[in-house]
Amino acid sequence: MATTARRKTSFEVDFTKVDAARDILRTKSLTDTVDAALDEVIKLEQRQRLVDLLFEPGALELDDSAAMAGAWR
Repeated sequence: MATTARRKTSFEVDFTKVDAARDILRTKSLTDTVDAALDEVIKLEQRQRLVDLLFEPGALELDDSAAMAGAWR
């Protein structure tokens, strides 16, 4: 992921959720946990787009024998 600008901010956070996320993500700090959680949300959306693409008629050339002929070489 590209390096982006960072800035300090202040907001209320539910530390029960932070602790649970920290355990799942195996992060140490609040910043690392929030960053990792945001990364996971972004990856989830990207995976969902790929799944949606599989069900979009004509989006992939899986039914095109000429296109698929070299797919497994």
